[in-house]
Amino acid sequence: MLQTILAISGKPGLYKLVSRATNSLIVEVLDETHRRMPAFATDKITSLADIAMYTETDDVPLYKVLANLRDLEEGKTVSIDFKKAGGQELREYFGKVLPEFDRDRVHNSDIKKLLQWYNILTANGITNFEEEMQPTGGDNIDDRKEE
Repeated sequence: MLQTILAISGKPGLYKLVSRATNSLIVEVLDETHRRMPAFATDKITSLADIAMYTETDDVPLYKVLANLRDLEEGKTVSIDFKKAGGQELREYFGKVLPEFDRDRVHNSDIKKLLQWYNILTANGITNFEEEMQPTGGDNIDDRKEE
């Protein structure tokens, strides 16, 4: 099933798009509470399908990076304590996931956020990133279809 997983700037965690309301989206927090709440047009909302990581050549869609991470960790949560890891340790670990990542444009905070998102997704049973987070066409979410 194709889902829309969202990141909302200024709010921790990830969210699943549930429905649309007047002037807002109804999202469900991807955690143990599964609390639903509105996300408004003033919130900076980004679909994970629209995010890519910088590399030395072309940008790599986030779902491919997450799939590489899943394959490295064999579907389990990350083996590194990314909250306490130093910058060099994070970059060495991420080099195993995406060897050609752009070391100048990908910051340590980006790597930490990616690892956090991966743990959230796997904890919620979302591991088939290639299928779940395929980019979709169309500017309006109602118009989007699998490409």
